[in-house]
Amino acid sequence: MVIRVGRLLLSLVAVAAVTYLARSVAPVNATTAGFAYLLLVLIIATGWGFIEAAAASISATLAFNFYFLPPVGTFTIADPQNWVALFSFLTTSLIASRLSAKARRQALDEIRRQQDLERLYTYSRALLLIDAGEPFAKQLIKKLADTFELEAAVLYDRRSGEIYRAGPSEFEGLDDQLREAALHNSSFFDAERKRVITAVRLGSEPIASLALQGTVMPDSVMQGLANLVAIGLERARAQELASQVEAARRSEQLRATLIDAMAHEFKTPLTSIKAATTSLLASPDQPPSSRTELLRIADEEADHLRELIDNAEEMSRLDSPEIKLRRETADLNELVRDVAGSFAKNLDGRPLEISNGREAALVEVDRRLMMLAVKQVLDNALKYSQPRSPIGIRIRTHPETVDLEITDHGKGIPIQEQALIFERFYRSPSVKRQIAGSGLGLNIAKTIVKAHSGELTVISRPGETTFQMTLPLAVQGARN
Repeated sequence: MVIRVGRLLLSLVAVAAVTYLARSVAPVNATTAGFAYLLLVLIIATGWGFIEAAAASISATLAFNFYFLPPVGTFTIADPQNWVALFSFLTTSLIASRLSAKARRQALDEIRRQQDLERLYTYSRALLLIDAGEPFAKQLIKKLADTFELEAAVLYDRRSGEIYRAGPSEFEGLDDQLREAALHNSSFFDAERKRVITAVRLGSEPIASLALQGTVMPDSVMQGLANLVAIGLERARAQELASQVEAARRSEQLRATLIDAMAHEFKTPLTSIKAATTSLLASPDQPPSSRTELLRIADEEADHLRELIDNAEEMSRLDSPEIKLRRETADLNELVRDVAGSFAKNLDGRPLEISNGREAALVEVDRRLMMLAVKQVLDNALKYSQPRSPIGIRIRTHPETVDLEITDHGKGIPIQEQALIFERFYRSPSVKRQIAGSGLGLNIAKTIVKAHSGELTVISRPGETTFQMTLPLAVQGARN
C-alpha cells in the first residue's frame, strides 16, 4: 500500500515536471505537449501499472486544459474543437495505459511461468541427485524449499507417518490438516499467509500431503510439484525395497558360500581322523610307536576341526548389523606368529619372512576375529603369489598405531580393481577361472579391521602387492 501511494505521488510529480518543461524551459505548442503527456502515461503504465497510469492521465488532462488550451489559465474551453481534442487525449491515454498495463502483466505472467518451469526442471534434476546419507523425504522437502525459495515447506508421508520440515520459518500447528489432506485427498488455502496444503497422489491414491508457505503458485505448477514429490517418494521406496532384496540375496549367498567352504574345509581333517581310526581298528596289534603316531594325527586333526568350527562361528557374527567384539589385550607380534604357524603345511615351499620390532605391539582386539582377519589376508597372499616366492610380514609400531604389512610377489592388482577387491563376492575377471575362491576373504578381513576402528588398504604394482592393516595401539602399548 505504501509503495502504491509513493508511485501515485511520483506520477503526479512527473506530470508537473513535463508541464514545467513544456511551459517554461522549452515552450511548445499544445500538440507537442499532448504527445509529451501521452508518452509519459505510456511509460508509467509500462513500468508501474494501470492505476498509476490512470492517475497520470487525469492529472495530465487537467494540466493540458489549464496550461495549453485557450483560454489558458482556466479550466474552461472556448473552442468546441478543443473539447474533442481534450476528450480524445484523455481517452487515448487511458486506453493506451490500459493496453500497456495489460501487456506488462502478460509479460510478467510469462516470466513467472518461465521461472516456474525452470524451477520444476531444477527440482526434478535435484531429485535424481539425492544421496542415501539421510532420509530421502527429508532431503526431498529441503531441496523443494531451496529451489522455490519458500519460507517454509512441510511433507507428511502417509505410509511412514513421519512429518519432515524445511525452510527458515516455522510452520507449526498444521499437523492435523496435513493428515486430513493425505487421508481424504483434500486441499486448504490461506491467501493472507500465502499458505497452501495439498494432497500428493500416486495415480488416484493419496500417499502424502504437502504444505507450502511464502509464495502463491498457479494450480498447474502446484500439481506438477505434487507429482514430482510423489515420483520421488515412490522412487525412494523402490530403492529401499531393492536394497532390502539385495541385502537378503547377499546374506543368503553368503550363508551358502560359507556352508560350501566349511564343508570343503571339514573334509580334510575328518578324512585324516577317519584314516587314523580305521587303521587302528583294522590292526589293533600295531607297534606302540605306530599307534601313538596315528593317535597323534587324529588328535591334531581334531584340534584343526575344532578351530574350523570356531572360525565358522566367528564368521557368522560378521553377518549381523553390529559386530560385538570380545576385546582383550594382545601382542600383535605373537598373534601374527600364531597365524603364521597354522599355515606351515600350506606354504608349498614359499619362504615366510617375518620382520617385527623388539618391543610388544599391544592392541585391544577380539583375538579370534583378528586372527581370522590376518588369516584371510595371508591366505590371499599365498593364493596369488608365484611358486617359491617369499611372503613378507612386517610389523611397525608408531606412537598411536601399529601397521601390519603382508607382501606377496604375484602379478599385482590392476589399479582399476584395487577399490573393488574389498567388496563382498568380488573376483577379478582375469583370475576367477584360474584360482579358486569365494570373493569373501578380503571383505571379511576389512569388516573385522573396521570394527576395531582400524583400516585395511592395498598398494599394488606388477610383481608386488602389499596389504596394510593399521590398528590403534592399546593405551599401555602407547605408553611404552
